Amino acid sequence: MEEGLCYEDHFVFHGIERRSTRKKDTAHRSAIPQKAYKNITFLNSPDARVVRILSEYLEPLSRLRRLKINDTIVFFGSARNTNVREARVRLKDAEKKMEQIERGGERGAHDRAKAEKELRLAEAGMAMARYYEDAVKLSEMLTRWSMSLVGNGGQRFVICSGGGPGIMQAANKGASNAGGLSMGLNISLAHEQYPNPFITPNLNMEFHYFFMRKFWFVYLAKALVVFPGGFGTMDELMEVLTLLQTGKIKKRMTVLIYGSDYWKKVLNFGALVEAGAITESDLKLFSFADDPNTAFEILTRELKKNYGLR
Repeated sequence: MEEGLCYEDHFVFHGIERRSTRKKDTAHRSAIPQKAYKNITFLNSPDARVVRILSEYLEPLSRLRRLKINDTIVFFGSARNTNVREARVRLKDAEKKMEQIERGGERGAHDRAKAEKELRLAEAGMAMARYYEDAVKLSEMLTRWSMSLVGNGGQRFVICSGGGPGIMQAANKGASNAGGLSMGLNISLAHEQYPNPFITPNLNMEFHYFFMRKFWFVYLAKALVVFPGGFGTMDELMEVLTLLQTGKIKKRMTVLIYGSDYWKKVLNFGALVEAGAITESDLKLFSFADDPNTAFEILTRELKKNYGLR
C-alpha cells in the first residue's frame, strides 16, 4: 500500500500502519506535509540549484523531442541592431538636434558634445542596419530551403536565435516570413530582455543559467551564422571555435562569419597566427560572407556535404 493513501479503514501514514475511521482519515490527510517538488521556497533555494539546472536540460529536451526538432542553424549578432526604417528615424532625429544646436537653439559645450555623440551613434546604427535586413533575408532563404527537404523524419535545420531584439529578432522574423518554425532561447537579465514576437510559441524558451542556454545553442546546431555584435556575440563565436579546435565538438559544424569588414577590424585572426597563438589550419574552422546569397550558398553546400543531403 502506498504511503499516505487511505483505503476504507486502513491507513498508512509515513510508514506507520494505523486503523482509523473515515472521519479520522480526513484529519490525517490534512496533516500531510507539502511534497518537496511543490515547495517553491525549496526549489528557489541554493540547495535545489541542481534541480533547476536539470530542469533547464530536461524541459527543453522533452519539448524538442515532442516537436521532432532534429537540428538547428543558429544566428548570433548584436541585440542593438535595428532595421533600416528605425535606424533612419533615429538618424534624422539626431541630425535635427544637431541643426538646432548649430543655429543656436541649444547652447553649451555639454549639449553639443552629447548631440555629436548621438549623431555618431545614429550614423553607425544606420550603417549597421543593413545587417538586420541581411539576417532577415538569409533566414528566410534558409527556412524555405529546409522546408523543401523531404523524408527527413522531423524538422531539419530550424532557425534558432537568442530570442531577443536586433539580429536575434531578424533571424526569427525571416523564418516567420517563410512560414517556418524558429526557436528563441531567451535569457533572464538584470535589464529584462523580452522575447521577440517572431519566435514560434512552442519554441520560445526562457533560461536562467547562461551555460544551459549555451548548451542548447550548440547541442542541436549544424551551422552557426555570426553577424556583427559585441561581447556576447564574440563570446559565443570564440567558445564554438575553441570547442571545434579542441575536438570537443565531434560533429561537422559550419561556422560562417558574416560581415568581413566589421569582423576583420574587430578581430585580427592573422595576428593570432603570426604570434603562434593559433595555427594556419585553425583558420579553416570558419568562412566569411558579405551578402545573403553567398552565405546561403556556403551554408547549404556545407550542410549537404556534411549530412548527405541532395
